[in-house]
Amino acid sequence: MITIGLTTWSDHPNLINDEQRAVQLSEYSAVFPVAEVDTTFYGIPKPATFLMWLKQVPSAFQFIVKANREMTMHPNVDQPITEPARLQIFTDFRERMQLLTTTNQLKTVLFQFPPTFNATHENIQYLMSLRSLMADLPISIEFRNMTWFDEAVLPTLPDFFQELNYDLVAVDEPQGLTNSAAFVLNQQTKIIRLHGQNKRGWQDSGSQWRKERTNYRYTTAELTNLATKIKANGTADSCIIFNNNGGHDAADNALELQRLLQLQFPNLGPKPPQQLGLF
Repeated sequence: MITIGLTTWSDHPNLINDEQRAVQLSEYSAVFPVAEVDTTFYGIPKPATFLMWLKQVPSAFQFIVKANREMTMHPNVDQPITEPARLQIFTDFRERMQLLTTTNQLKTVLFQFPPTFNATHENIQYLMSLRSLMADLPISIEFRNMTWFDEAVLPTLPDFFQELNYDLVAVDEPQGLTNSAAFVLNQQTKIIRLHGQNKRGWQDSGSQWRKERTNYRYTTAELTNLATKIKANGTADSCIIFNNNGGHDAADNALELQRLLQLQFPNLGPKPPQQLGLF
């Protein structure tokens, strides 16, 4: 089954008739069957937060949860962490995920590695260690360093990942940059993340860099091309996440791709009155 969702649920005013307020998870789950949680990258919420989220969505709704930055080796020069502290983060994270696996609502844990995480023996060993650190939780790996897509490395990843029960995330982002990755789609692909093609924004280092790098609206031609690739790939279970929301374009693009793929999502939440005439 192909599903579509967005990164976070609160910053998509297109879903609530452009009202200038945060979108509620219950409103979001009336439109999409899955969401990516990125707040966990910065800090691990308390169990009560996860339980609150579960109360706002239907039982079939799924969460993609982003691994904490200390789990993905993101440089933290200002506040370096000790190894015992890092291991405690893994423990806390696993415990929170159990709240989602108990109800079968964890789609996967997204490990988005930084551009500094290249294809070295040390980093390969770290990838191997994740399986024991994460127990039997589903894991999706996103690279942002082109050494993983080298002709000597990429062909070895499918068997390596299959052995560890990982899947490689297919990412659409500006190409030819040191902090970007190739778009690799195959029949093992479970997660496709669309960041947009704002090449100038992708290299932005200003105060608004997070917003600028994803400030992109896919054209109908681009989405039609993507839909064709997804259909041709024939993956039985894939999830497409739109992260191109710097200009609030993600929701519109996601709904257009849904129409192009002629998808219907069963078991969504009930639509509030303000959403009834939108879709």
